[in-house]
Amino acid sequence: MTLMHKFLGAAAAMALTAGAAMAEPAVIFDLGGKFDKSFNEAGFNGAERWANETGGKYLEIELQSEAQREQALRRFAEAGANPIVTMGFAMTTPIEEVAPDYPDTKFVNIDGWANLPNVQTISFAEHEGSFLAGVMAAKASKSGTVGFIGGMDIPLIRKFACGYAQGVKSVNPDATIVANMTGTTPAAWNDPVKGSELTKAQIAQGADVVYAAAGGTGVGVLQTAADEGILSIGVDSNQNHLHPGKVLTSMLKRVDVAVYNALKDGADLAPGFQNLNLAAQGVGVAMDDNNAPLVTADMTKAVDMATAGIISGEIKVENYADNESCSVLQF
Repeated sequence: MTLMHKFLGAAAAMALTAGAAMAEPAVIFDLGGKFDKSFNEAGFNGAERWANETGGKYLEIELQSEAQREQALRRFAEAGANPIVTMGFAMTTPIEEVAPDYPDTKFVNIDGWANLPNVQTISFAEHEGSFLAGVMAAKASKSGTVGFIGGMDIPLIRKFACGYAQGVKSVNPDATIVANMTGTTPAAWNDPVKGSELTKAQIAQGADVVYAAAGGTGVGVLQTAADEGILSIGVDSNQNHLHPGKVLTSMLKRVDVAVYNALKDGADLAPGFQNLNLAAQGVGVAMDDNNAPLVTADMTKAVDMATAGIISGEIKVENYADNESCSVLQF
């Protein structure tokens, strides 16, 4: 049996057609789409890497509304897809509803917290990678004021912000961090106009480096930063190429590796919790030809020292998720 999906107007319609039994994997991309140049696109790149290396095929859907989450899970499970990889914390509740009904199907919950015998949940040490981004921001800033723009105001994004602020303060204890969230609903992930407005507001407060952890909204942040002559920091995927010489770095969250590994393991993947930290190369900062002119030897040395310190345990990066507080940044 094969499964196809297409979008009719604003709604997605998935059609099942009869055929030979199949066990292809499936990927459910969250709101914002697989070409959001950030979180979803990192997952897409991992899936494509698997497909190109193995010649395999995977089923997919780009969600257009909250209502499609559970429907997509059930349609794929009924079609025999295995495993079913989901992008984003918002898939946790739908997985908790659906996974028990399909005990022979493996589900992957990236950025979620589903705890079920047939679910693999993958999280990342975003605070550690963001610490490194903060080190670079502080080294690059001339004003002593840097910015952070998050997407939806949730503990996960505050985790990015808190790690970033700690990295900034480790270099310049007197630095000012201006932090804003885009909104409180999933629409906050795909509002580049609001991202642009927030960037201009932070520039007015003196910020000359702005870190965006906001999905598709971050595209507006990076564009406006480039237009206004300040530096930006991308997130999840390597976004340095979007504005060469204007993006200081990108905090890499190796969602591509998580998706690739899940598809490679297939129906044999091991359930349970995984955390991809700095030591496991699950997070980091992007260095390439596009940002090379911006990265000084002093900055590289500081990042290398911070990396070694975090991996060894000498540097303890406060994790907002542990107690939903941040000693160096008030929200």
